[in-house]
Amino acid sequence: MSREFDVIVYGASGFTGRLVAEYLALTYPQGLRWAMAGRSLTKLQEVRAEMGVPGDVALVTANADDPASLRAMCERATVVITTVGPYQLYGSDLVAACVATGTAYVDLCGEPAWMREMIDRHHAEAQRSGARIVFSCGFDSIPFDLGVLTLQEAAQKQFGQPAPRVKCRVRQMKGGFSGGTAASLKATLAAAARKPSLVMLLTDPFALAPGHAGPHQPAGLIPEFDPTINAWVAPFIMAPINTKNVHRTNFLLGQPWGDMVYDEMVVTGLGDMGKAAAEALAKMNPLASDKGPRPGEGPSKEERESGHFDILFAGLMPDGTRIDAVVTGDKDPGYGCTSKMLAESALCLLRDVEGAGGVWTPGALMGANLRDRLVAKAGMTFTAG
Repeated sequence: MSREFDVIVYGASGFTGRLVAEYLALTYPQGLRWAMAGRSLTKLQEVRAEMGVPGDVALVTANADDPASLRAMCERATVVITTVGPYQLYGSDLVAACVATGTAYVDLCGEPAWMREMIDRHHAEAQRSGARIVFSCGFDSIPFDLGVLTLQEAAQKQFGQPAPRVKCRVRQMKGGFSGGTAASLKATLAAAARKPSLVMLLTDPFALAPGHAGPHQPAGLIPEFDPTINAWVAPFIMAPINTKNVHRTNFLLGQPWGDMVYDEMVVTGLGDMGKAAAEALAKMNPLASDKGPRPGEGPSKEERESGHFDILFAGLMPDGTRIDAVVTGDKDPGYGCTSKMLAESALCLLRDVEGAGGVWTPGALMGANLRDRLVAKAGMTFTAG
């Protein structure tokens, strides 16, 4: 069934939403029917002009507090991109509207408790309606989800079997996290304080794979020396969501990687300096301060352009043989790369992937198709061997 728009960017007047709109305008000037959506028509008009978006790109008013407006928006789009978070506060009605109307959906969610709630509530109905709901289409968790996919493809090709142990090590990351990411983390912690039962879910590596229980996974909560890479490593703040998405991808694909043991850590360096840096990083609480961007705020264009990331995936085979994969991005992770990943995820659903309805991960539904897009369009690299 043809819809009026291929893509609607909901939250286009927010900081990340603006970047998504700018990216679509620059990258797809022809052949894409898309619109910008948000609460205020006036603000959307201002953003459209400010970001250099053509004046014929339509504007749609919709409000998270008005489910009827969300449903009306979804009925007009093949894919909805939403940057309106924290999703546990503002996203539930939009997911429900997409499921009801069979509309594809992509977001930047890093909120596992809410994601599990949406899986339990909507997966079966999305399968019936054909709605493809895909969470975590930004820095959390595409580089990690597709990084493990890339590594395991290489392991299967080289050794005829998946790597049972995969270590993700963030070697470089310049640019930090978005204000929306920080707000989502704070909202998740507040929800857990109100409802202690959520703590069990948040600490379960397989929380997004209902009914599945895998092997014990490393907690990744304390600094350690990693002999695999001969360096000190420290806890990675995004590991609690990324690892759950990776295990859900394996679950949705039918466990092609077996009972994989997987963790994520940040590389801090060699020797005593590396150890000191790991210990200092482990003690930091990025949520304890009000410094940094708030939702809707972000770094300058120059800061975004100078950012980057480099992530190593080390696969250890049963005989001790090691195989590596590396994922890189050419902009800051929280804004520049994330906005490109989100936009290309929507285009992948629109143009490259049929797929059944349900609540998916990027790796399970889009996999190599999305990886190819990110290499061709979004300044990312995926290498293995």
